[in-house]
Amino acid sequence: MRAPSVLSVLLLACGPVLLPAPAQAAVPETPRSRAAVAHTVTDIVDYTCTTDGESQPQSIKVQVELTMPTGATPGTQMTIGWRGTYAGGTGLKAPTTGLATGASLYAYASISGMSGLTSATGTGTLGQVGASQVIPLPTATVDMKTTASTAGTATVKPAALNVGTAANAPVIECEVVNADLLTTSNLVIGGTNGTGTDTGTDTGTDTDTGTDTGTDTGTDTGTDTGTDTEADAGSGEVEETPEGSAATGGGGEAGPDGRPLVLTGSLLILTAAGGLLLRRRRVPR
Repeated sequence: MRAPSVLSVLLLACGPVLLPAPAQAAVPETPRSRAAVAHTVTDIVDYTCTTDGESQPQSIKVQVELTMPTGATPGTQMTIGWRGTYAGGTGLKAPTTGLATGASLYAYASISGMSGLTSATGTGTLGQVGASQVIPLPTATVDMKTTASTAGTATVKPAALNVGTAANAPVIECEVVNADLLTTSNLVIGGTNGTGTDTGTDTGTDTDTGTDTGTDTGTDTGTDTGTDTEADAGSGEVEETPEGSAATGGGGEAGPDGRPLVLTGSLLILTAAGGLLLRRRRVPR
């Protein structure tokens, strides 16, 4: 076999190794959204109720569920959900003259801890109720509305219940007796609610949702280690490409690039083959 033929075979065999591999672009991770979850607190509230024209007060117990809003922001009306059911075998009775047509239930929440934000109010529909009959509480959630002017954290408790044809004209007024024993719910304005629920979308980027103090508390060494590490805090996944390695595009680890070693070995083989061919030509026949 002649030298050109041997060189051609070796070049064809080593060509794919010597040529650089095409670069592969890393496929970006699809963002994973997290659904916002509302925070609900349930309490048994003791009420003392007075009715217009009647001297005997009523004592009732109501199991109240308060649902805090998510993503509340200053200057925007928010909704606190109220649901109530009678407890302890009690029930609020209509006046001896019956309940007026169009009467509603007015539910209130007490809010403290923030300036200018003291209460939330909601209206629930009531049906026709006869004289001295128990007034059925609304089965649907009563939306209590309020608006905060500034960001911050407040605490919420169940408050009064009134019955009447207008909020400012109650026929029955119920005041909380055990307010000091009730559980408080955290209401955060300007972020997520106090349950620690993530209401945003995980885009795989580092987003500062808190207050920027303008102070860098870390230490910048100014040294590029050559390691690109991207951590997704929502899933615990880490993508890493070691220093001096080839990008695989799949987020896994790849060892050092071996193409220079293969190139060196191929050149040594070509040199040896050429030397053997030249030596064979010089041998006398």
